[in-house]
Amino acid sequence: MNKVGFSEKVKVTTEPLLMPVVRILAQWKIHPNAVTALCFLGFLTASFFVAHGKFLLAGIILIIFAPLDAIDGLLARTSKKVTPFGAFLDSTMDRYGEIVIFLGFTYYFIFKGSISGIILSFLGMTGSLMVSYTRARAEGLGLECKVGLLTRFERITLLILSLLLDTAFVFLALVSLLTHFTALQRIWHVYKYSRSYPLNS
Repeated sequence: MNKVGFSEKVKVTTEPLLMPVVRILAQWKIHPNAVTALCFLGFLTASFFVAHGKFLLAGIILIIFAPLDAIDGLLARTSKKVTPFGAFLDSTMDRYGEIVIFLGFTYYFIFKGSISGIILSFLGMTGSLMVSYTRARAEGLGLECKVGLLTRFERITLLILSLLLDTAFVFLALVSLLTHFTALQRIWHVYKYSRSYPLNS
């Protein structure tokens, strides 16, 4: 059994705070998939401002739109519209949301002529994708895999803080290192679990 991670604790704590918004959206008959799409649109808009070096504005936009990532799932459960496609769309748009942010950083550092910034943007993007992939692949094998230091919640929290504080380079350095470390943690977790409980047993 996995220990309850920090992001899971935050999720449990913040859900009651989001419920008033969820109830209003349910009353207005807003579909959860529309909220998912709106969340991605927020990340896409933020990436535009990241690309142009307007980090503070990008951070403010993400403060507004990032909570929608939690609201869409709550809305689906509250309005009884949970579907396999909705869950699939949510996860897919989450990945695209992070990709466009890192592409924004890449564009910014290309314009600035910073090779190290470009490399860190690439490493941050690939690391974030590998964190998500290792969990998805493990769950495809029937194994729970929520372990790891830098889950999506921590990544987005660090991203917003770095944008507000204008420390994007530090953010990319941390994410480049810690996402790949998290992916390795999940690989090790699956390895240990598979040795104790063989998949073909």
